[in-house]
Amino acid sequence: MDKPKKVKIYITPTCSYCQVLKEFLKENNIEYEEYDVAVDAEKREEMIQKTGQLSVPVIEINNEFVVGFNKATLSQLLGI
Repeated sequence: MDKPKKVKIYITPTCSYCQVLKEFLKENNIEYEEYDVAVDAEKREEMIQKTGQLSVPVIEINNEFVVGFNKATLSQLLGI
């Protein structure tokens, strides 16, 4: 059996793709940790340090990063 995926998402409340991402994860029963980088400066800095990106959503899956909502890439990384 595959080990569970560790998923972290870095989002902002006004990001439409962030909402689409959250729905996609919920529909596929993927548990995730969510960080609102609009208010959490520490997590915003962490996201920038890890990816060099300031755009959201940023998705971290078992230490691999996807910037933006890319359903095909996410499905592959999540094994769904």
